[in-house]
Amino acid sequence: MVRHSRHRQRRCTLLGAYSDRPQLAKAIAALGEGDTLVVCKLDRLARSTRDLLNTLDAIGKAGATFRSLSDQWADTTTPHGRLMLTVLGGLAEFERHLILSRTAEGRTRAQANGVRFGRKPSLTPYQKAEALRRRAAGETLTEIARLFGVSHMTIARLGSE
Repeated sequence: MVRHSRHRQRRCTLLGAYSDRPQLAKAIAALGEGDTLVVCKLDRLARSTRDLLNTLDAIGKAGATFRSLSDQWADTTTPHGRLMLTVLGGLAEFERHLILSRTAEGRTRAQANGVRFGRKPSLTPYQKAEALRRRAAGETLTEIARLFGVSHMTIARLGSE
């Protein structure tokens, strides 16, 4: 990646395979008004459409533009490039909406089929009843918790359920 500016150039390495990329963050932070971030290939900048749009948004907020050398359509310095990226952004938003609705449908279907979500209970119904009985008999929370292998706060919460 090369960072072009009015009077200066800087080279830095960029690993596109990782979502947490300190060199990319550093390059974007160094961008200023009128700068252009140039990459050899678009896949070096982002691994997903959402990642690309978030990165391009950060570049735009810095007052800079973006260019890909091998993907001529990915160029925010031209009207055609901005149009293509806007269309891509709309498609990504639509895709995200489809994913969310399908996920919600699947979750509802799974719950209707008896699938339970969340952590498994740390105590069985019998253990809960026994812990409450012992608590009413005067045993301390710590003693009961040690007996069942849970924290004293788990036993304390039983009274509020």
